[in-house]
Amino acid sequence: MHTVVVLAMDGVVPFDLSVPVEVFGRARLPDGRPAYRVRVCAETDEVPSGAFTLRVPWGLDALAEADTVILPGQDPVGELSDVVRQRLIDAAAKGTRIASICAGAFALAETGLLDGLRATTHWVATTELARRHPAILVDPNVLFVDNGQILTSAGAAAGLDMCLHLVRRDHGSAVAADAARQAVMPLERAGGQAQFIVREEPAPEGASLEPLLRWMTENAGTELSIDDIACHAAMSTRTLNRRFREQTGTTPLQWLHRVRLRQAQYLLETTDYSVERVAGQVGFGSTTTFRDRFKRLIGTSPNAYRRAFRTTEESP
Repeated sequence: MHTVVVLAMDGVVPFDLSVPVEVFGRARLPDGRPAYRVRVCAETDEVPSGAFTLRVPWGLDALAEADTVILPGQDPVGELSDVVRQRLIDAAAKGTRIASICAGAFALAETGLLDGLRATTHWVATTELARRHPAILVDPNVLFVDNGQILTSAGAAAGLDMCLHLVRRDHGSAVAADAARQAVMPLERAGGQAQFIVREEPAPEGASLEPLLRWMTENAGTELSIDDIACHAAMSTRTLNRRFREQTGTTPLQWLHRVRLRQAQYLLETTDYSVERVAGQVGFGSTTTFRDRFKRLIGTSPNAYRRAFRTTEESP
């Protein structure tokens, strides 16, 4: 039987810990037999976890017997003892599948196993993960990343998506669909975690572009070219592009498009404006361009986003 071992580290996030325990623990084969053996292990018998302390039945020796190891998020993030780090590296060398949930990506990154790979974590922490570990290709827009042996998921409920994906990989769609019903969860969700981001990450405090970014945000609904932005910033377009890359990791126009799409999300959530009116109000001259960019960044269509996130409060 496939053994899933969930590693509980100090400060483990209870929700992240419970997701793999529940998904894999409740998964059943067509004949009714359990699909997995699930164990929770830790370096010590007791693990602090916010409002309570966990008593953990298995020690780190369980990692050597695992077919899959799950790393839940922890607070503070990324703190690994030398013993745990080496056990994870040894498990990976034997071919054990290792997956992280939410901020568990920081712990996984500390092992070096994510170097050179694409990975994700909660959207709030993607910038920090990329800063700490520049060898990792951090993707802030997806719910999870499957590199084969190594997987990472975004925050909270995205761990459900990844675990259900693993069930389907191991046992097929029928078993995964049954596990999804047990979790009252769709087997696949439309879009990535980009649709849950509520704002752009600000420039670092004191960054020289901070006033310019504020001006761009305030004027996002108007037609702005790269020359307009460079003129306002009193610098050449070449210097502007270089500064943007250094301080935001993207280009001025890409940053502007993201601001416009975040503003569009707010309008779709809080108003009855048509998609055409939303597109025009946030600065897109073409509704078709708006729909294409929205789908590309947010991972779903404007209308689907509105259905999923529309508030009950009616606009005046």
